[in-house]
Amino acid sequence: MNDCVPSSSIRAFLLIENRLLREALVRLFRKRSDLEVVGQASPTNEMPQGVFESKCNVLVGDSFPLDPLRGSFVGKGGMPDGCRIILVGMEPGEEQFIAAVRSGVTGYLLQDASASDVISTVRAVFRGEAVCPRQLCSVLFRSVAQMSAEMPLPDSPAKPDLTLRQQQLVTLVAKGLTNKEIASHLNLSEFTVRNHIHRILKQVDAGSRSEAVEAIRAYGYTISA
Repeated sequence: MNDCVPSSSIRAFLLIENRLLREALVRLFRKRSDLEVVGQASPTNEMPQGVFESKCNVLVGDSFPLDPLRGSFVGKGGMPDGCRIILVGMEPGEEQFIAAVRSGVTGYLLQDASASDVISTVRAVFRGEAVCPRQLCSVLFRSVAQMSAEMPLPDSPAKPDLTLRQQQLVTLVAKGLTNKEIASHLNLSEFTVRNHIHRILKQVDAGSRSEAVEAIRAYGYTISA
């Protein structure tokens, strides 16, 4: 993992239920000049306002879901602006991992992660990257593929129902005839021809006569030029 040090300080809030882990991370972060611990608490007693007031860039947690804190964020429009979420010390369960990703978590570390892994992940998510264990990458790919397979295909636009007269008119448009010439050919008034063309353009959502001809051909109508 690329572990380049950001030029600006990273403001981290530690929402860690395990007190020993929380205190260890505080000591670890304070040894890094680019990391600043702007708050720490257990999710069982922390009020959401404390996280908002901290203006943290990264929220580090050790439990999922992040309730009751996350539920309180809903009425405030979500997490603090620009704040990324990292979960550390997690079990390798696939369902929880996918649920965490869907909730907006961009860093996910298992129980065997090292101190350097945590530091690298904080820096990576601050840069806008996402981090997860290698063994869970395939889970993420499978989940996205499954979601794509389950998504209904967009409905194709319905074929416009052109009258025989409209089809005759489009054929003449495709030949390059003017409204006056079309009117003479079909024994219609120019006004009637203009109305027909206007309706055809609307039916196929075209911005010009040539676009309308191409669109109608694409729908399967036989239009000779």
